[in-house]
Amino acid sequence: MRRELERPAAEGQRVTWIGAAVNVVLILIKGSAGWLGNSQALIADAVHSISDFFTDAVVLWGLKAGSRSADDDHHFGHARFETMASALVGVALVAVAVGIGQDAAKNIYFHEESHPGWLAVLAAGFSILSKELLYRYTVVVGRRIKSMAVVANAWHHRSDALSSVAVLAGVLAARLHPELHILDAVAALLVSVFVLKAGVDILWGALKEMTDAAPSAQVVDDLRSCVEGVQGVRGHHDLRVRSSGGLLMVQIHVQVEGRLSVAEGHRIAKAVETCLLRDVEDVVDVIVHVDPSSEDDGSPPHG
Repeated sequence: MRRELERPAAEGQRVTWIGAAVNVVLILIKGSAGWLGNSQALIADAVHSISDFFTDAVVLWGLKAGSRSADDDHHFGHARFETMASALVGVALVAVAVGIGQDAAKNIYFHEESHPGWLAVLAAGFSILSKELLYRYTVVVGRRIKSMAVVANAWHHRSDALSSVAVLAGVLAARLHPELHILDAVAALLVSVFVLKAGVDILWGALKEMTDAAPSAQVVDDLRSCVEGVQGVRGHHDLRVRSSGGLLMVQIHVQVEGRLSVAEGHRIAKAVETCLLRDVEDVVDVIVHVDPSSEDDGSPPHG
């Protein structure tokens, strides 16, 4: 049994376009303030925002491609396109982090001076506020429409906000204490750490899904509890779960009394399907095989 989950792709696309518009504003503000305010960290943050355009485009592509229904070439639907989009977001974040980190480390090593102005401080503060608000809006939409790519993009916004906190701290310290000018470069290095962690987390989650890694133990326990609660089920085995675009597809064998009619066994199987689709979050596809219980056929139980 399959539950067609109508993902409002238009809503995901709208929040992504809003994020792109905010990025344009931030690039102009942070780039200008970094140049005029003599802040290496803020310029690095502006470059980070430029990279957001790539990830926004990838997310828009993933949403469009992933919203298509199953067809003759993709029997399980196209949700893995969203997973691919999430992986590309992760790769982009890692690449940006390495670039920013290399520049910052070089400037720290060679003790290149940077004396940021108050304009850089104000720009960093504005970036923190706008990106945190954008994160909160985007992650709510992504979770509501169950879009892995949109949620990944939300964390991209959050990584921007966190990196801007590091920028603000470094810029403010260098402004108040010019002898500590190296803190601006140190802040840029911290930016790279925040971005790298976000990228690795997103990429690892996408790779696990593309390799059909099992969901968390809690999800598996919820599936088992649901099946065991269905009247007529004597046992179960061979529970298999795969994820596609953050959605779960389940296969399971249930054991019933061997003397039941085919119709009654089918009814129990449908009850299991209904329970899993109704009570376990993110389950969209269930296949139930019915076996006679080992007590009835004399065979050892399956493991």
